[in-house]
Amino acid sequence: MVHVGYSGLENGETVERKEVVNVFRELVDPYSEWKRFVALAENPDLRVIVSNTTEAGLKFRSEALAEGKPLESFPGKIAYLLYRRYAAFQGSTEKGLLLLPCELLERNGDELLACVLRHAEEWRLPGEFSEWVRTSNRFLNSLVDRIVTGYPGDEQAQSWSGEWGYEDSEMNTAEPYHLWAIEAEPELDNVLPLRQAGLNVHWTRDLRPYQQRKVRILNGAHTLMTPLGILSGLTHVRELMEHSELGSFVVRTVENEIVPSLPYPREEMDDYAAAVFERFRNPFIRHRLSDIAMNSISKFKTRLLPTLAHYGKQHKPIPDGLARAFAALLRYYNVRATGNGFIGKTFAGAEYAVRDDESLIGLFEEIWTDAERLKQPPIRIAERFLRLEAAWGIDLAKVDGLAAGIAAQWTKMGGAATYE
Repeated sequence: MVHVGYSGLENGETVERKEVVNVFRELVDPYSEWKRFVALAENPDLRVIVSNTTEAGLKFRSEALAEGKPLESFPGKIAYLLYRRYAAFQGSTEKGLLLLPCELLERNGDELLACVLRHAEEWRLPGEFSEWVRTSNRFLNSLVDRIVTGYPGDEQAQSWSGEWGYEDSEMNTAEPYHLWAIEAEPELDNVLPLRQAGLNVHWTRDLRPYQQRKVRILNGAHTLMTPLGILSGLTHVRELMEHSELGSFVVRTVENEIVPSLPYPREEMDDYAAAVFERFRNPFIRHRLSDIAMNSISKFKTRLLPTLAHYGKQHKPIPDGLARAFAALLRYYNVRATGNGFIGKTFAGAEYAVRDDESLIGLFEEIWTDAERLKQPPIRIAERFLRLEAAWGIDLAKVDGLAAGIAAQWTKMGGAATYE
């Protein structure tokens, strides 16, 4: 049983309510309870798997299959769970599952299926299993849209605990608004009756409009603001939106640079952006920038890189707002390894912790260390970062003017390396 508090505006009215989520029957830690996790495959009543392991978690990672040893990656766990189910029910077409990944990746269902099939090939599992995965299971592309801010502040938590007469260490907070768009036939609501339960769920034949506007505008704005906010000593989204300079920067960049890059009616995109800004300014929730900052490299690749690519393909100059956001992201990863992880410093010299793929952070740390040791000029530092295909998937140094734009933004920031 988990308590969730909702605070914000709904249909123009102030909403403050609490809800008890009591659908959880059991919790399984796959690392310390691997056998219990694997045993879920043999449950004949299992029909649906919903996941949200972040963009960084939904990717293929080569790993050996060892009996009794937990797999590290999420796709690896799903691949093995499906294989055990296939074996337990002798490949019955009736025992396939409906998989609903909610990670903010375009075509997330297709991506999870591809990862599962790659694991099957890597582990030399029977071809009949891979065919069963493809034909007896459904991997649906989906998109969730709700700002969830996590555990409330201590004062709020104590107040609620006083009302209930007991403590809930797992309590959570969120905005009232919610949307879940799923690319599948509406008849599936009979299998998973979410819409029938009154939830804002849309079964749609084409997920792309929902996906692109949400990831590029709402999530893009989050990734746009977060490094700059942290580097400037800010802690929450609303605080940043109310900042005299950064708030207007976010609005201006979304309206003038992100929205025009989307292939949908301008008025619709402007209306959605305006609603997003209102949600960001919600006075009832405290959305921590440090939480949004986790795995910012993969988030930038998914959320802002497509907008940058739009201008590159059009042979247009990279807009200042996007260049500033990219420069701030790279400056945010100017870190040093410590015994407690990776630490960076704000423009004012305060420390902050960085949470991301350690191999990627290590590459960023190496570039910044070399830059300081060799006294490299900003444009050379930027070019080296842009060539990191391990981070971006492509060589961004080929994008005309991007390195120069980032270097210019570092100079304006004053807190990044500006060696001559």
